[in-house]
Amino acid sequence: MDAIPLLTLKRLPKYLEALYRFKRAGLKMVSATKIAVFTDVHMTQVRKDLSYTGVVGVPKVGHKIDHLITAIEDCLNWNDVSSCFLVGVGHLGKALMGFQELHKKGLRIIAAFDANPALAGTYYQGIQIHSMEKFTNLISRLHVHIGILTVPAEVAQEVADQMVANGVIAIWNFTPAKLNLPDDIIIENVDMSSSLAVLSRRVAERLHVEKG
Repeated sequence: MDAIPLLTLKRLPKYLEALYRFKRAGLKMVSATKIAVFTDVHMTQVRKDLSYTGVVGVPKVGHKIDHLITAIEDCLNWNDVSSCFLVGVGHLGKALMGFQELHKKGLRIIAAFDANPALAGTYYQGIQIHSMEKFTNLISRLHVHIGILTVPAEVAQEVADQMVANGVIAIWNFTPAKLNLPDDIIIENVDMSSSLAVLSRRVAERLHVEKG
């Protein structure tokens, strides 16, 4: 399987959302130009990104929308649902457990873990919550390779190490902690603090301008 550039991977879901809209509108074919208009991505870049899907469009006509949707979903591995464990059942963890879009995009949380003994044996959104004492046994027995990290930052490294020691090869890190893990471990950091900082600053700048 050929590697796809990171920025392309981040743009492909934008194209998918546009394609879903076109399909709901009853369209059968779409051009790269039309996708470019609806995603604010340059037409040349759209064509280059779509080339990674292996789908070839018809000159001056475009792509069949259904074929392109399937190709992008396959490219992103969204048609192959992967099981994962979530560690840290706080407000954010629960939000992810209840986020139905995850399953549509190829990720299924099959178990959750938390250090709070009061949560052990309970369920949330149909997902059972276990104590951390059961983590090693369950992850090795179920051969789970993806972990979602929503624990406090001060214990993130410890939990990540435990994940890797038990076969996890990819971690979706929602903590602000910078994880120190082997180079072959896939880490996707979701830095909500940085995103909020940008949002807050932009709001302050906008209000400052409006006040004159």
